[in-house]
Amino acid sequence: RWLFVQLFKRDLLVAYKQSITGIASAVITPLTMVGTFVFLRHSGIFALGDVDVPYPLYALVGFTFWQLFGSGLIAASSSIVKVGAMVGKISFSRKAIVLASIGQTLVAFCIQLLSSIAMMLYYKIDFHASILFLPLVVLPLAFLTIGAGMVLALLNSIVRDVGYFLQTCVTFLMFLTPVLYAKPQVGIFATITDMNPLFYLVQAPRELLISGRIDSPVGFFASTLVACAVFVVGVAFFHITEARIA
Repeated sequence: RWLFVQLFKRDLLVAYKQSITGIASAVITPLTMVGTFVFLRHSGIFALGDVDVPYPLYALVGFTFWQLFGSGLIAASSSIVKVGAMVGKISFSRKAIVLASIGQTLVAFCIQLLSSIAMMLYYKIDFHASILFLPLVVLPLAFLTIGAGMVLALLNSIVRDVGYFLQTCVTFLMFLTPVLYAKPQVGIFATITDMNPLFYLVQAPRELLISGRIDSPVGFFASTLVACAVFVVGVAFFHITEARIA
């Protein structure tokens, strides 16, 4: 725990120490992405579907929860490689390295979540008492990120190609998952979405925050089981293998 705290503080300070925008960059990135899709939607280039709330709010909230997974996965995958010299010379729990990198992503997520709440106030969206359960609904997404992140951190320390292609894969997954557009209702893409656990893990907290309910509880429950399985397998795999990383 002590090592996790120290690495977390170090990574957080290093990330923003020589940055002009500082911690505000956590808000600038999602607003830029959402602004781009708002322009594409209004210009008619992309048909992003109809949603029940203002589209900028829908997209920002969805992208906020997606960033917890996408950014956390990328940060975790490169965490061990970044401290390769320390791993080779000192014996300690390598889990702290991966968790500290995801912890930095969690700080950015909290800032982005506050910006989403601010946009809800701007659009005069009512808050519901069920918002108190939001941390529990986000937890499966965090479990999935940690479990998959630990496996990718190990693989990237052995084969650097994992890190090179991960950014592309995460972007592809984001466009495959209805994060910035409404869920398709018919066709093969709708079927793929129904089988995509990431859709439910992103959509459930978005629905809970905006409308106070979860429209697909069965899908969310099944996706939660998948996330927990990935978490258990990922942590166990890392625990067994971490002694051989150096």
